[in-house]
Amino acid sequence: MSNVPEDGTMLPYRDKSLSIDERVGDLLARMTLEEKAGTCFHNMITLGPDGSLSDANPAFNLDSTETAVGEKHMSHFNLIGPIDDPRMTAQWHNLLQERALQTRLGIPITLSTDPRNHFTDNPGTAFNAGSFSQWPETLGLAAIRSPKLVENFANVARQEYLAVGLRVALHPQIDLATEPRWARINATFGEDANLSGELVEAYIHGFQGSKLGPESVATMTKHFPGGGPQKDGEDPHFPYGREQVYPGNNFEYHLKPFKKAIAAGGSQFMPYYGMPVGTEYEEVGFAFNKGVITGLLREKLGFQGIVCSDWGLVTDASILGQSMPARAWGCEHLSELERVVKIINAGCDQYGGEACPKYVIEAVKNGMISEARVDESVRRLLKEKFVLGLFDKPFIDVEHAATTVGKEDFRRAGEDAQRRAYTLLKNEKDILPLKFKEGTKLYIEGLSADLLKARLPTIELIEAPVQADIAVLRLKAPYDRSRTGGFEQFFHAGALDFSTDEKTRQAKIYNAVPTIVDLYLDRPAVVPEIAEKAAAFLCSYGSSADAFLDVLLGQAKPEGKLPFDLPSSIEAVKNSREDMPFDTKNPVYRFGDGLSYS
Repeated sequence: MSNVPEDGTMLPYRDKSLSIDERVGDLLARMTLEEKAGTCFHNMITLGPDGSLSDANPAFNLDSTETAVGEKHMSHFNLIGPIDDPRMTAQWHNLLQERALQTRLGIPITLSTDPRNHFTDNPGTAFNAGSFSQWPETLGLAAIRSPKLVENFANVARQEYLAVGLRVALHPQIDLATEPRWARINATFGEDANLSGELVEAYIHGFQGSKLGPESVATMTKHFPGGGPQKDGEDPHFPYGREQVYPGNNFEYHLKPFKKAIAAGGSQFMPYYGMPVGTEYEEVGFAFNKGVITGLLREKLGFQGIVCSDWGLVTDASILGQSMPARAWGCEHLSELERVVKIINAGCDQYGGEACPKYVIEAVKNGMISEARVDESVRRLLKEKFVLGLFDKPFIDVEHAATTVGKEDFRRAGEDAQRRAYTLLKNEKDILPLKFKEGTKLYIEGLSADLLKARLPTIELIEAPVQADIAVLRLKAPYDRSRTGGFEQFFHAGALDFSTDEKTRQAKIYNAVPTIVDLYLDRPAVVPEIAEKAAAFLCSYGSSADAFLDVLLGQAKPEGKLPFDLPSSIEAVKNSREDMPFDTKNPVYRFGDGLSYS
């Protein structure tokens, strides 16, 4: 390897007998400005064909792996795309680490990932479980109300991540769901700050253990100081959602879970895109905001770990064919170089979703930032690599990956949580659990007829609800389907109620036959008509058809409690304050509601 001296002596930073601080100090002293600059960038990466190192990827504006590692000296990457073949992914990981070891200093790669153990499939926020064990969304974990379960989930995910070489979780997401229209609620613990704080401690302990070390996956808690109170519920991935507002003067409420994350030892934090409006802080995006990152997070709250910006704050891009301007909210007028300077001066250590270390180099050479300031961030980033054991053990066991990811007991635990998370809100005349008689006529939507017949061979499936004895509908929470941008379409935003035509269609079913509704909630839906007309109303947060049938038939019992209020109307949502919990008037169901079978 090029990073071994010709005389065969061991460089101090590779000497395991030295302290981590000594090793970091030695390595940092050997790094060029270019190598330091590359360390400060955390961009996305993909597998190439058949597990090869990837070429450039225009769909996500990505350099080839060779350019990113060999020329730009980058060593932190967010793996995107599904993992359907753990063995291939592990082989690719080792190939990537081998390429990193061939660089001048042989700095190993730190791989991160968005959540992978749930049902969401959004290239900007999360990936469907694929080969991994599949659990309900984080909202579902909140519905179960068990810190022990959350820690067990995180411990299982940790083992699966480690098996394929993923060492940083770009989660937990502990924003509070105080604005029901926001598109990112799915990955939160809901509306209540105290519940979120209790569960985030368990989550971090499950991923990191009692202390960060070689068997840990570091957590990047997001989105500081709380991304929930978006103006009109719009998301700041997009220009129309850049403002974060506090009409209830409730900024401190949103900090509560983050304080718990700091106390639990969370290793990294990510600020959100939004710019605070009407607060004491500068009206610029949080990663640009020195008052928030240095003054509040580092000095007041005492967090001294890594701060990585959210993705794409510096350069304009095109994602999946959609033009995406840099999320430099409040700093649109600044040049790309000036944005880079403002972010690091705010107190951030890394630039997420960017690959332009040339600007850090230029800023240092022009005297806009000092090399000592860059060293401060690089020292934090290198230290975590050493603590995670990446320098001493960069490669993983391919066969272990194949036998660990998605193993049977992990899968069973996830499926059990899917069942437990079900929230029963209405059960008229104890219609649930269903007890089918031979020849029962059933109308279904959202369920496979073949699966149902395999489970219930004596029933008769009917095409017209009016001819059925019972109807069973599996529905998904409504959203605005007119947002069709290549990237934007993955964000379920806007309307929380079904269209007039859809309400009319459903009403005909409710009026014709006793109807059981399973509504998948990725946000609080406005569905008073279901509450009024359905014979039974279940809510889920990510579940298989088998898990649903087990609950339907009483082979499993719903245990979930609502993680937020379900508003009574769109007008009530519009009149509520974005930063205030439980602020819609006369909700149909309230936080904590949930029945059990009698």
